[in-house]
Amino acid sequence: MSEKKHALITGASRGIGRAIAEKLRDEYRLTLICRERSDLMEDLPGDHYIGDVGDHDFIQKVFEGIDSLDLLVNNAGIAGFGVIQDITPERWDEMIRTDLTSVYNTSRAAAMLMVPKHSGRMINISSIWGSYGASCESAYSAAKGGINSFTKALAKELAPSCIAVNAIAPGVIDTDMNARLTDEELAGLVDQIPAHRLGTPDEVAEAVLLLSKMPLYLTGQVISLDGGLY
Repeated sequence: MSEKKHALITGASRGIGRAIAEKLRDEYRLTLICRERSDLMEDLPGDHYIGDVGDHDFIQKVFEGIDSLDLLVNNAGIAGFGVIQDITPERWDEMIRTDLTSVYNTSRAAAMLMVPKHSGRMINISSIWGSYGASCESAYSAAKGGINSFTKALAKELAPSCIAVNAIAPGVIDTDMNARLTDEELAGLVDQIPAHRLGTPDEVAEAVLLLSKMPLYLTGQVISLDGGLY
């Protein structure tokens, strides 16, 4: 029996990240990273790390224990809601650091492992708001828009090394990130979605699994998963 391939997933303790880990656990040896709730990953196999993915030194320490990587899934992220006047410089920096700088940190480290062996895949979890923008979520939209551009640029850079880089841009997914919304607000969102429902973390995870099996010629794409919203 051949050894399992190795996947690293950030933001793996709950929501979409947790669903991705569960979806990949049978096919990959896992390295899982979360910011706080490592207890939520205790039942998942693999190596577990707790720390700030926006901290370059932390990511470097994680990668010191990795000698080969086949799949990187950048899922870690935080949301923020409010008008621009209420977004403090500290909150802006935290959002960009967690949602965008983290993708640079892990992708850089992963490329150092993937380029020499001429093989690998990177999948970034973005958002439809990174393409279209969301009112009162300017920082979040900016960070996700950065992920989209980063994905397209890095795909061109790494394609000669047989490394595919793509992003999945979910729409409104039924996770804790949307817990701030009232039932009325959620109903209003659902009314706008042609599929007439929220997406599920498992659907995003299934898309990650399928994308991980696609030909390497599929690269540099930002794939919307939004029930037909856009």
